[in-house]
Amino acid sequence: MDMKEVLVAFSGGTDSTLLLKVAKNVLKEKVLAVTALSETVPEHEKADAQTFARAFDVPHLWITSEELKDPDFIKNPKDKCYICKKLRFGELVRMARKKRIPWVADGENEDDKTDYRPGSIAARELGVRSPLREAGLTKAQIRFISKELHLSSWNKPSCACLASRIPYHQPITARKLKQVDAAETFIRTRDLSRQVRVRHEGDTARIEVEIENIHKFMETHVREQIVIKFKSLGFKFIALDLEGYSTGSMNRVINSPKNQGE
Repeated sequence: MDMKEVLVAFSGGTDSTLLLKVAKNVLKEKVLAVTALSETVPEHEKADAQTFARAFDVPHLWITSEELKDPDFIKNPKDKCYICKKLRFGELVRMARKKRIPWVADGENEDDKTDYRPGSIAARELGVRSPLREAGLTKAQIRFISKELHLSSWNKPSCACLASRIPYHQPITARKLKQVDAAETFIRTRDLSRQVRVRHEGDTARIEVEIENIHKFMETHVREQIVIKFKSLGFKFIALDLEGYSTGSMNRVINSPKNQGE
């Protein structure tokens, strides 16, 4: 890594945790971790970020990311990630300049190239570096290296912005984000599936879990508990996606025939 001092955009996920650990090992005291506080970030991710930064003995700061005050973001367009990252990374770049830190780095990896990620464009425009992607590291390789370094994050389930659970062009609200976070936490803390997404589709909550765990949701007591909990959160209908969890499933509509040429 040719950077001599760096501000790491630290989410507490598998990728940024490895990045922070390596940066600490190489740069020693020339590393600062910064985590964004936002309604779009799951609560457990905030806690993990704090835990890892403390374990690595890295200075850790928080910034308030206020994308829900941006009317364009709230409209939930296809490029909402670009809008969000432009705001969030803009704050990080300004903080780095104020502290005279020459580089801002994020945890994007090689596999991220295969998904629709307009946020990556915003990062590049602002000069944010992605050392893991630059090194050509895939998610599988990152998990392997993390395990070799004895990082507990090595097999942590993938996480994403809560706004990604809301279909494009349906308004993003704090209430919807809280509903999704609470619903996913309920499933996760009952060990029903390590990987879970609750897609917010108006009155309906569509649950995506790993295929091998779908059968658990057919058990009467589990099904009844989920229905009671989800309805208490404000959902009227609860559906289980039989296709199972799929990364970026909300992006399928972008490449559907009716959206070609948009």
